[in-house]
Amino acid sequence: MKEANSKKLTTIIVDDEELARQGLAMRLEEVSEIEILAQCQNGREALNAINEYEPDLAFLDIQMPGTSGLELIGEIQGDVMPMIVFVTAFDEFAVDAFDVHAVDYLLKPVESNRLKEAINKAQKLKMQQGALGDKQKLLELAASLSGKSLDAIGELLESGDNLIEHADRLAIKDGTSLTFVPVKDIDWIDAAGDYMCVHAKGETHIMRTTMKELEARLAPSIFQRVHRSTIVNLERVEKISSHINGEFHLILGGGISLKMSRSYKNKVKHFFRE
Repeated sequence: MKEANSKKLTTIIVDDEELARQGLAMRLEEVSEIEILAQCQNGREALNAINEYEPDLAFLDIQMPGTSGLELIGEIQGDVMPMIVFVTAFDEFAVDAFDVHAVDYLLKPVESNRLKEAINKAQKLKMQQGALGDKQKLLELAASLSGKSLDAIGELLESGDNLIEHADRLAIKDGTSLTFVPVKDIDWIDAAGDYMCVHAKGETHIMRTTMKELEARLAPSIFQRVHRSTIVNLERVEKISSHINGEFHLILGGGISLKMSRSYKNKVKHFFRE
């Protein structure tokens, strides 16, 4: 996961044409406000890069072999969705691009003034999100978890009081029924798009939320994120297995193996003895 840098827009470039990637990268490297984290040649590489680096922005080609740019948008989990600037040779996709709330839509060959305009739009959006969006999301989350009104939560924010206590059970809705799953029974949680799969006592419960929201509700002394799409109950981990390629896997009871992302290795390491 990327290091936070509020002064720069972190970005990835996604295009199946190498010359197009290199050309755009050269122009972006001249912009001091941009930091390029990765260049990707297809949708799968782009999805992996977004999950690993969580960039602020993605310059995304629409027409690519396999997963198109528009299809890729549908596969990105909501809480890591970057701002999108589409870059393409075909203007017939413009309506579709703005339907998915793209920051901008640039036609190849990209004109310098349009590129700068797109970057300026993204910078303004990032500033607005930082000042307003995060606070609003926190208010809404706190209100939903505590049962307090937004006004009451706002007053608590101003006073500095603690807003959210860690849950001792999760309420999971399934159609017209509601199941309460004790947190102590949860073995691990993994993501499936916009849904979370909560594994507890041999059963899998599906709930619509995000990893970040679940992290806020679970005690970090017991539950830790070990991958962009996985939270594990540390009390269930029986051993850590290292692989030749440098990857680590957490082995739970019953032989369940969970991959641990390198970016989360140091975060979890201090919970275990070497």
